[in-house]
Amino acid sequence: MNNNEINPEQWEFETQAVRTGSIRSGEREHSEAIYLTSSFVYDSAQQAQAVFSGDEPGNVYSRYTNPSVRMFEERMAALEGGELACASSSGMAAILGMCMGLLKAGDHVVCSRSVFGTTVTVFNKYLAKFGVESTFVDFTDYQQWQEACRPETKLFFLETPSNPLGEVIDIERMAGIAHDNGAWLMVDNCFCTPALQQPLKLGADIVVHSTTKFIDGQGRCMGGVAVGSKELIGEMHLWQRAAGACMSPFNAWNFFKALETLSLRMEAHCRSAQELAEWLEQMPMIEKVYYSGLPSHSGHELAKKQQKAFGGVLAFTVKGGREQAWKVIDQLQIISRTANLGDTRSTVTHPATTTHSRLSDEDKQRAGITENLVRISVGLESVNDLKKDLESGLSLLA
Repeated sequence: MNNNEINPEQWEFETQAVRTGSIRSGEREHSEAIYLTSSFVYDSAQQAQAVFSGDEPGNVYSRYTNPSVRMFEERMAALEGGELACASSSGMAAILGMCMGLLKAGDHVVCSRSVFGTTVTVFNKYLAKFGVESTFVDFTDYQQWQEACRPETKLFFLETPSNPLGEVIDIERMAGIAHDNGAWLMVDNCFCTPALQQPLKLGADIVVHSTTKFIDGQGRCMGGVAVGSKELIGEMHLWQRAAGACMSPFNAWNFFKALETLSLRMEAHCRSAQELAEWLEQMPMIEKVYYSGLPSHSGHELAKKQQKAFGGVLAFTVKGGREQAWKVIDQLQIISRTANLGDTRSTVTHPATTTHSRLSDEDKQRAGITENLVRISVGLESVNDLKKDLESGLSLLA
């Protein structure tokens, strides 16, 4: 390295998001190529043997490795501050892949109740079939996390901010509790992305994302990723190569390019969500607004401490029940009625009957998923137009 050369590890976040992980072909392209191939060719049988054995670097099969996927993994690892990343076919595949790589029969998981409904299904139904037991605790009750631990506890799992209420937990404190009990801490960082929060730097061992959300940012592709140490993520790589839950090269290329604008997009999402939350809090038909950017939110001060901003997702309860919530949702003309989030287009959903519908009534109640709750993922439209759209629905409740 000459004296004028900049170490990529010292680049600022925005530079890493644009420059890290690039692989050029022999065509000198500026925008990285998509490697849409299932297999790779070799100069000789001897070279093929060397690559397959690991004696020589190279690609074997796109279920194992692919240049487009590797570029995305390297960029995500850099942005989250991890040693290694493993991309997968979806966010749930990333969670399952980490669990299958790290856990065995007889192990125990402690999980927040305030997680995506399908996450609960994976822990409660499918991991249980393989002898992995799970205990669910109230998200922000640190004593419950401690008391749930057993000698066989190996993993803590949580989302922060949580879906859909935006609850926030102290990652550094949770890492301490997990490590004191011989467990790893895995954090779903989907709502914040590394542009706003980097859990590994706060002590977490593994970060997972549904890259379908803000990482993509335009609702185009399905994908997931896990980031952490070489030791832990290496276990997921081994499992995924055997199980086949890999990310497609085309999707990886989309995510890789989308990361270039992640900081700009998250700034805009946060700015509009903040304004919309403050406006909703003043509306007489609204019972409560859940957004950590509001001083009224229980996690406001903690979010200020461990996040750069407050994210693009908010929720609110209307006065009434399901009928009133649905009436507001059905009246909207701009905001899309869909369960996805993190899109350039604002989306709305009724968590109790969509994203969290698999939960029992008791679990919904304990997680705060009420029939009058509405979740909004704030997109990049004019916030004034979003206010008018919501006002048209809320006016029906007046």
